[in-house]
Amino acid sequence: MTEKYTYSIEMKVRDYECDIQGVVNNANYQHYMEHARHEFLESIGGSFSLLHEQGVDLMVSKITIEYKRPLRGGDKFVVCINMERRGAKLVFVQDIYNKADGVLSAKGVIDVVCLKNGRLTRGEVFDDMFKDYFQIKND
Repeated sequence: MTEKYTYSIEMKVRDYECDIQGVVNNANYQHYMEHARHEFLESIGGSFSLLHEQGVDLMVSKITIEYKRPLRGGDKFVVCINMERRGAKLVFVQDIYNKADGVLSAKGVIDVVCLKNGRLTRGEVFDDMFKDYFQIKND
């Protein structure tokens, strides 16, 4: 399941993330995806706080999530990441799989832009930071 992805991380549903129906509340899938992106950045030696100190801020500009099959309290799951450049954006394609059966729980597409000293860039920082992890594509 994770072989076709640039990065993956295993996590576990905590009971407080579930709603009255016993399934993960939809907003938590976005949290899982964000956590995975942060862990990926750290795994390659990056740091959001260090980037910010240098005047570089990576900002989410759009998120689309398709919910396929809900996770439940105690489920272990894997968040997988691929990415590509589209114009000035870095686009993360993230899938969440239930670890027990490998079934897809959610699919996310997250567009990220880069600000340098408060100004939108053409994404050159992405090329430097992630060049080994994606192919550059033009819109």
